[in-house]
Amino acid sequence: MADSTTRVDQSKPSIARVYDYLLGGKDNYAVDREIGDFFIKDLPGSVAIASSNRQALIRAVAAMARDGIRQFVDMGSGLPTADNVHQVARRHHADARVAYVDNDPIVLAHGRALLATDDRTTVIQADLREPEEIYNNPDVANLINFDEPVGVIFSAILHHLNDAERPADLVRWWTDRVPSDSQVYVSHFRSGENEETRLAEQKLQGSFGRGRWRTDEEITGLLGDLDLLEPGLVNCSLWRPDPVPGEGIADISAIKRDLTVWEQLISSALARKP
Repeated sequence: MADSTTRVDQSKPSIARVYDYLLGGKDNYAVDREIGDFFIKDLPGSVAIASSNRQALIRAVAAMARDGIRQFVDMGSGLPTADNVHQVARRHHADARVAYVDNDPIVLAHGRALLATDDRTTVIQADLREPEEIYNNPDVANLINFDEPVGVIFSAILHHLNDAERPADLVRWWTDRVPSDSQVYVSHFRSGENEETRLAEQKLQGSFGRGRWRTDEEITGLLGDLDLLEPGLVNCSLWRPDPVPGEGIADISAIKRDLTVWEQLISSALARKP
């Protein structure tokens, strides 16, 4: 674990650590906070992108678990926070198993320290673009049974891949290797064709040298021939929102009217392999 942390380059920003900062975490450096502060101070309200994305992920994991899925692979998982995937899943299945994958060595160190005594989770450091390395990793292979339904999670990660890196092919690589009734969750920055989109995308590309925000059609296309589950691709805040206490099912139309421009810039979808 010490070897992992010594490889951290504190002069370069990390996607995982920027998200950590935006979500109120403390596992980040000045270079990460500089990017985070741009969104907090120069684009007021934009932190809603990170928070609405996280809440949609929590609801999606719960939905997958209710559908009977007991094992998950979380791509680009980021730093541990409240309501991690394994915690949400285990509210429905005490034996749920989760493999967390991230390329940041700090994620590896913190995740392993947090989950050291949990034999139903693993955290590996790997590159999203090298799926065979993840699939064949001994820790993943020992934990995840790819002959049984798997929940594959791409939460706020595919927009960090350029078109030339063929993110749709990456999703298909995984769906080709999981059985029927497996589910794939994707959340993704969406092009809003407005000034907010332009500034936010420009900052991310300038900071990380990669990534692209995509249209609704392009995001849906990432899921290929999978069956898109209700409510389809929608803004994260509209993806199966929790009922208002005492009022029953949430009124989607009312929520939609209240969305900020920032909440409109990230969408999510859950799909099932027939």
